[in-house]
Amino acid sequence: MTGFHLAADKRTTLEEAVAHVQDGATVALGGGLAARLPMALVRALVRQGTTGLRVVGSAHSIDVDLLVGAGAVAVCEESYVGFEQDLGLAPAFRRGAESGSLVVRESSCVTMLTQLRAAEMGVPFLPVRGLLGTDLPTLHPEWGTVTCPFTGQVLAAVPALAPDVALLHAPIGDAAGNLHLDQPYVLDERFAHASRVVVASVDRLVDTAEVVAAGVTVPAHVVTAVVEAPFGAHPTSCYPGYAYDRPHLAEYVKAAAAGGDAFEAYLDRYVRVDEQTYRDLTGAERLTAWSASDEQWQELFR
Repeated sequence: MTGFHLAADKRTTLEEAVAHVQDGATVALGGGLAARLPMALVRALVRQGTTGLRVVGSAHSIDVDLLVGAGAVAVCEESYVGFEQDLGLAPAFRRGAESGSLVVRESSCVTMLTQLRAAEMGVPFLPVRGLLGTDLPTLHPEWGTVTCPFTGQVLAAVPALAPDVALLHAPIGDAAGNLHLDQPYVLDERFAHASRVVVASVDRLVDTAEVVAAGVTVPAHVVTAVVEAPFGAHPTSCYPGYAYDRPHLAEYVKAAAAGGDAFEAYLDRYVRVDEQTYRDLTGAERLTAWSASDEQWQELFR
């Protein structure tokens, strides 16, 4: 479980924030699928040259795929990595899994949630219903079974999971690290309370009163560092602020599928640059108009 971080001002830079992530660390990624992924922090991790990560999360897309393609990930524990029916499979993730350069330990959302709850509660494990009878335990020798002392029923038992670092993105937060998230929270709340270090990027740093008025989802005392990174979830969404960038995601998938020079060119153009340059290149601000009309929303995704 995370310690208490009581500094009144935890503002820092992206580079200083991701310095909390050491090679080989277990890193929890907030958000899910194409929503509220901590992409500015992910890009900073790639620039830092981090390697050997064990990445955990619920169901993710470009964040995991980009890290895998850049050679940052050794082990991935997720329920799903891909771009759904829209853009298909995650190319770098699939290539790593097929070649064996990436260890894939498929999990399930409820299993990971239970592991995080165990860490929060300070217990070594918790039981999970539903795993037994599947092949998932063969990927996780650390899982076990337990016999209920009341019913005699045999249940799966999963160990507590306390990630070394959680990377989260929120629409707003204050200097102390109070964060407001709009639902769905995915696993972000649980990551925040179970992880040893919590690093958050926010689209806007605001005063505490504005966060309180919106609702504090993650309290400051569990947050280690906070970075103001406008459009920090791009090319995924951070509603209601901005929609996901389908054309850019398609550009990424094409480059990742080609691999080699094409993928390196994507990294050079969009990742190995500062965030202001990235926003200028991608035209991220246009995505704020998603709610203006149905026609405007549809046009963004063509």
